[in-house]
Amino acid sequence: MTSRVDLLLSAARDRIERLTPQEAYAELAAGEAVLVDIRPAAQRAEEGEPEGALVVERNVLEWRFDPTNDAALPIASDDLRVVVICQEGYTSSLAAAALRDVGVLRAADVDGGFAAWREAGLSER
Repeated sequence: MTSRVDLLLSAARDRIERLTPQEAYAELAAGEAVLVDIRPAAQRAEEGEPEGALVVERNVLEWRFDPTNDAALPIASDDLRVVVICQEGYTSSLAAAALRDVGVLRAADVDGGFAAWREAGLSER
């Protein structure tokens, strides 16, 4: 039997674009996207961080990217390309779907997360 969280993840992934680490890196390097690392500080400290990523932890993500919210970041807009990254690419799928729910319709995530980013040999800080 499929768990409810697996069904939730599948539904989220049906609504978002998933990028390879190389595709996400290319968009970031070209200035076409903002890469957002949603992992907790302890995980980032232990595993490392992708170079150029903006850190916005998962618990405040929607508030920071909803341009109609008082707590929104100055860069927040409905047409901003936000590419979310987590450690393995599960939480980032749910987060990208949540961003779409608040109107950030170009939100996507990195398939495989930071683990795949590192495996691809992409830059870290």
